[in-house]
Amino acid sequence: MATRDPRDARIAELERRLSAALARIEQQDARIAELEAQLRRTSRNTSQPPSTDPPGMPPRKSEPTGRKPGGQPGHKGRKRELLPPDKVTEVVAVPAPERCTGCNGPLLRLEGAPPARVHQVVELLRIVPEVKQYELHAGWCAGCNDWRCAPLPEGVPEGNFGPRLTGFIALATGRFRLSKRRVQELLEDVLGVELALGSVSNLEQLVSSALAAPVSEARAYMRTQPAVHQDETGWWQKHARAWLWVASTATVAVFLIVKSRGKAVAQTMLGQGFRGTLISDRWCAYNWVHALKRQVCWAHLVREFEGFVERGGEAKRLGELLLAEAFVMFEWWHLARDGLLTRATFQRRMRPLMREVERLLAEAAEVCPKKVAGTAREILKRKDALWTFVYTEAVEPTNNLAERDLRHSVIWRKTSFGTQSEDGSRFVERILTAVMSLRKQERNVLDYLTEALEALLHRAPAPSLLPGT
Repeated sequence: MATRDPRDARIAELERRLSAALARIEQQDARIAELEAQLRRTSRNTSQPPSTDPPGMPPRKSEPTGRKPGGQPGHKGRKRELLPPDKVTEVVAVPAPERCTGCNGPLLRLEGAPPARVHQVVELLRIVPEVKQYELHAGWCAGCNDWRCAPLPEGVPEGNFGPRLTGFIALATGRFRLSKRRVQELLEDVLGVELALGSVSNLEQLVSSALAAPVSEARAYMRTQPAVHQDETGWWQKHARAWLWVASTATVAVFLIVKSRGKAVAQTMLGQGFRGTLISDRWCAYNWVHALKRQVCWAHLVREFEGFVERGGEAKRLGELLLAEAFVMFEWWHLARDGLLTRATFQRRMRPLMREVERLLAEAAEVCPKKVAGTAREILKRKDALWTFVYTEAVEPTNNLAERDLRHSVIWRKTSFGTQSEDGSRFVERILTAVMSLRKQERNVLDYLTEALEALLHRAPAPSLLPGT
């Protein structure tokens, strides 16, 4: 029997080690590529917010236009318009000078002189708060054997601050994102009003009570609209993780803070019988809405495609092709939205583009690395929701409306660290709903808050937050 050559065993061992090393190198290369992709993740190629971008990140690059900054030739200039006479509190007539301001010669008073040049100066008067003192006289009750004071007149608050001042405080925190301590300083330095720090929270709750019914009415109105944008962002409630949700339309935005990001919250906000079209990102909480009644946000998809490009290889090639299709799609949609392209022509142009986008996604799902392929498959699962805006005129291809409405609250969260109680969260929901809805309708927020608080004092219905009211 022939003996086995030891060199053969050695060669087999080395081949085994080489195979194992190559497999390990392949795994490590994949891991390195994944970690490098994570390092490149920014708000420009993912759905994460810009606030998560690393420090020192350069600004977005724009194509040079060769134009100087500022107004361009032919641009219609804008200047401050004169206020109408009923807005002028005092008119000061300045007579013509005795001598010319150029040559110092005498000036003659002749008929037919040009009209006076009008120059207006707007100034802020020193603010002195109005303080009303109510003296409640008492009478003796022989039956009760006690003194009885007169009650406060109807419409006079039990507290020490009137409706407009209370509304101003809520506006300072809920719209201008001032901390309670800064509100305290503002009132003292500008308005000459002193109040305790805790009074700011108490007055916020008074405003919250006044807004409860109008916000409920706005929520019911939102559920009946043909198109609703919905989104959510992180929040903190007493150091516990929570979520701030928004449902937005062109005229109303409704907010809700809960400790859940699940489907039940989206259903609660929209209502189980929601019959409109939902515009959102691809978060799974919205999957209960039928794909044909849902529009997936194309701004998020564009960022996903930019992420494909940064992966390199086949992912880069397919990502660039998808971005090119998206660019054309947005061009056509803007023309259709502005009435420069008929809806029928827009739909006819879009059909081959829709097929090409789905074909590219299917190819990415087959040939691209695991991460990119998984994303492509997830998008294809919702392919019917990619094109709702093509066939439904009231629907936009992006969820930018809801994201814009959330931006204010995201900044507020970073400076306030969230809320400390359920009552605090209810105030945030209601003041955000009021502020954002009123601004959409170009209504004065302080006037509205004042009217709502006066209605609360008189036990009357609060003014509506709905458009046209």
